[in-house]
Amino acid sequence: MRISLFGSLLLAAVLASSSPAAAGDKVRQEKPTIILVHGAFAESSSWDEVVARLRRDGFHVIAAANPLRGVASDGAAISRIVKSIQGPVVLVGHSYGGPVITEAAAGNENVSALVYVAAFAPDVGESSSSLSGKFPGSTLESSLTTVPLPGGDKDLYIQPEKFHAQFAADVPAAKAALMAISQRPIALSALAEPSRSASWKALPSYAIYGTADRNIPAAVMKFMAQRAGARDTVAISGASHALMVSHPAEVAAMIEEAANAK
Repeated sequence: MRISLFGSLLLAAVLASSSPAAAGDKVRQEKPTIILVHGAFAESSSWDEVVARLRRDGFHVIAAANPLRGVASDGAAISRIVKSIQGPVVLVGHSYGGPVITEAAAGNENVSALVYVAAFAPDVGESSSSLSGKFPGSTLESSLTTVPLPGGDKDLYIQPEKFHAQFAADVPAAKAALMAISQRPIALSALAEPSRSASWKALPSYAIYGTADRNIPAAVMKFMAQRAGARDTVAISGASHALMVSHPAEVAAMIEEAANAK
């Protein structure tokens, strides 16, 4: 029996679609998209080493630009990115990025997990400022400098000469100096803005932080992880606030744990 050229091509396409390679492509496509949200005094490139590891393992990754203007508006900005994605999403927040991902997850059914990297996980009505003072240990306030904004608000920066010790003590000095120069400021009002949702009550959460964090006391992050019933919590001995820079392997592993969980 002779098979036409069209029939041969059709048969080849059917066989290819049922091959192990095609099945592997489908598995890869079903992996969650990872959205990384930086916090105050950082920016998207702070995730570079984490991104490299996640991409190597087949994940699609977005390192979002966090406006750092306010929890509600920043959460809405990240939520718009979430809504543009078909398929599951894992939201990852660093520092003030924690309240932002908590806000952004609300109402987005494709968010499958939240990962807090040296981050705040607020309940309704709590702010970054109120949580950071829950336990002693933060030395951030004495390291800040301000720039006035129209309307009476202020932009906050970490003084460059204090950045290494305050934010990134376990990062090489040359790298920390670059981070100090490229840091992005946060509006003072954003740190005091109460959260409107606590999406970690409905979603699986994961937490990783350093025991030598000088921005957010380790005791605060331990408290928040326990309160959220985090599926996994990792405390890295001696690690600073810049955890994604100083310990990218551990951070990437935590994110992949969340992404691969069933």
